[in-house]
Amino acid sequence: MKTLKYFLSLCIVLLVASCKTNDTKVDVTLLQLNDVYEISALEGGKVGGMARVKTVYNTLIKENPDTYILMAGDFLNPSLLGTLKYQGERIGGKQMIEVMNALPTKLATFGNHEFDLKYPDLQKRLNESTFDWVSANVKHKVNDSINLFYKVQNNQKTPLSETYVLDVNQKNKEFKIGFLSLTIDSNKKDYVNYEDKFTSAERVYKGLKSQSDIVLGFTHLTKKNDREFLKLFPEIPLVMGGHEHTNMLLTEGTSHIAKADANAKSVYVHRLQFDTKTKKTTITSTLVYLDSTVVQNPEILKIVNKWQAIQDAQLKGVIKNPEAVVYRTQMPLDGRDTPIRSVQTNLGKIIAQSMFVASKKPADCAFVNGGSIRIDDALSGDITGIDIFRVLPFGGSVYEIDIKGTLLKQVLDYGKNAAGTGAYLQRYNANFENGEWFVNGKKIVADKTYHIALSDFLMKGFDIPMLKPSNPLVLNIYKPIETDTTDIRADIRKTVISFLKTIK
Repeated sequence: MKTLKYFLSLCIVLLVASCKTNDTKVDVTLLQLNDVYEISALEGGKVGGMARVKTVYNTLIKENPDTYILMAGDFLNPSLLGTLKYQGERIGGKQMIEVMNALPTKLATFGNHEFDLKYPDLQKRLNESTFDWVSANVKHKVNDSINLFYKVQNNQKTPLSETYVLDVNQKNKEFKIGFLSLTIDSNKKDYVNYEDKFTSAERVYKGLKSQSDIVLGFTHLTKKNDREFLKLFPEIPLVMGGHEHTNMLLTEGTSHIAKADANAKSVYVHRLQFDTKTKKTTITSTLVYLDSTVVQNPEILKIVNKWQAIQDAQLKGVIKNPEAVVYRTQMPLDGRDTPIRSVQTNLGKIIAQSMFVASKKPADCAFVNGGSIRIDDALSGDITGIDIFRVLPFGGSVYEIDIKGTLLKQVLDYGKNAAGTGAYLQRYNANFENGEWFVNGKKIVADKTYHIALSDFLMKGFDIPMLKPSNPLVLNIYKPIETDTTDIRADIRKTVISFLKTIK
């Protein structure tokens, strides 16, 4: 079975090997995942999918029984499934925990998106997990009390660990691998306390090192932060990280940073060999692409299909064939969190343009808040209706409004200045040049009336405070009838899908 399209390996030798035989050596394999939001395969089933992860794991465990799956953060959210209700409550990552338990996952750390969940839902996911969790800098905050997060299983409360030691015994030989885990503090919630990441690392490192033959980084940080981390601890040979969504193998001094592609489009396989006599460790890292040449494991696929059926049942109430391909892109459509909330992206433009085109009355421009685009990924290849639901899981309708130029300029200014937040506006036919706003290629005129297409959420005044029905500069509001199945404006996902079908 061909499982590699792309092979990349590195050898990190901590000390020069002197042993000539394998009698004193212990071999461990770590399978690294990060930023996985979808349990099913993407691009019409061609890439990714947790069932393919299981296939790779089964191959590795035949090679070496001491093979362990690690998840470097961001897996409970965002996902389309997570927004849906099942058995009376939001799914909220329950499907991911079930699959990760079945793989089986050995160890996970928190990503920023784990804290998208409300605390009671996060606690349920912790309780349901059969794998271990670790984080040095993330704690549970209750009023003025700060403690470790915990699991409750069999009526027993067990705190999570600040550090983690994997103890491998192989033919009476022992190898202890320490994991130092840190999480980016980009998702502030009242139930989460973030200790400074590097202060946390320095606080726990000495104790972890004393318990381990080797310490590895296991992080959900930016690559810049990972580099800073390795400068503080240059003796750590490898950081297994997440957050960027694109595979990379970076060098920092004599150490390396490995990140796989989001949504299990690839995984990293790290093979460690430790000589118990000389105390020397060698690490070889290989990137494995999970494409159509990797078969999907039937055990995991059964779980995936169960959840897919739950999802499809709800989606088919909106569109008849959610799995049909509606567009093929030659360039990835960028819906990652940081860009979509900071700069104009091609995906944001398509969404705004679809609203512009769908307007009953010719629009002057269109915009949507970046925070409503929840996929935190880039779409490539064949794009299906399900993909668009993943992009805009909360749906909503497309409104049309008449507003004065004065207000239009205020709204556009506010959206531009909100870069880095969900209030940043993805736009179509509205451009900022040389300190001026242009609509239809002309400067905005203060007392002119403009016809705008926008998402219904924006008219609630949450993201753009001056944009609400009570503002006297909002002259008219035109709403689609939500029960009118012939009006694509009643659901923004249908608006985008309809537009994509028209693009050549």
